[in-house]
Amino acid sequence: MTSAPFAPRVDIIIPTFNRAHLICHAIDAALGQSWWNTRVTVIDDGSTDDTFAACEGYFDQLRFSYIRLGRNGGTARAKNAGLLLTDGEAVTFHDSDDLPHRDKILMQVRALIEPNMKADECLNWQMAGRQAGEDLSVAAALVHHELILPDGRRVAIRKDLSLCDDVFPNLQMGSQVPGEWTHINSGLFRQELLQRNGGFADCIEEDREFRNRLILNGEIIRVIPELLLVKIETTDSLTQSQASGYVSTRRKADRQMVWARVDEWRRSGRIAPEIIDFANLEIAFVSNPQSLALRDLPQTTATRQTLSRIYAACKGAPLHETAAQ
Repeated sequence: MTSAPFAPRVDIIIPTFNRAHLICHAIDAALGQSWWNTRVTVIDDGSTDDTFAACEGYFDQLRFSYIRLGRNGGTARAKNAGLLLTDGEAVTFHDSDDLPHRDKILMQVRALIEPNMKADECLNWQMAGRQAGEDLSVAAALVHHELILPDGRRVAIRKDLSLCDDVFPNLQMGSQVPGEWTHINSGLFRQELLQRNGGFADCIEEDREFRNRLILNGEIIRVIPELLLVKIETTDSLTQSQASGYVSTRRKADRQMVWARVDEWRRSGRIAPEIIDFANLEIAFVSNPQSLALRDLPQTTATRQTLSRIYAACKGAPLHETAAQ
């Protein structure tokens, strides 16, 4: 008797803040993915616009959940909230201004479950803590994407080498935009990878730091050479705004933290897991309390206790009722 093929349930987490005019496009694209086993969760990071009203039309869909946080905490915290309150075997993040190809997740799942992969003997696998000939399991699948800039330019991001730009900047050349690299926040990640490496660092360079941590800790990452995502940057996007753009004081400070962790890897050969500290997490509203689940991730004891209280309160609440703090 043969076992059934691995068909992971994929949590599509959409963190958002004041994107009422865009969020429905992101939800439709997520719900319309050709991979059948998905669940879509919008994490509203305390929006003050009409995001709630825009999402309300989806509340009756079983594969959809809208979670409104009690306070704005930033993108990294919204992503961590999404991780902590879901439990699918794989996770991906779509921004509210992302337009993924309908087969994006399907192709990523196929990359995760590709059989009979071995560590080729012509490569130095000891650098990744592995041995030549070892059986490999893909832990994350990334895709190439197209970037539409505020000035109208369309830039195809196909730079596999740019995944290593914080370790080997000497390999980077010819970038058309600052930070031109394959986006980690469009990746698909196995639950086991998250258990080994933790969540997102509380900064605005959270994707960059997460990317480095996975690569330098030897995770097996597959890059799918297809443009399976369109990212649309506007003047108020985090990477474009004056307060949080590539040359902002805040991002420069966070970048120093990212580089300090690369130095940690050079000294020790590892980057420590990011233990999620979110003891002050507040949930103001959950559209589908019964969909909530607690993911097993590195987290503080206080965070685990907070999540247990939230979980118990939400599971006892009827649909559309405000969850307890």
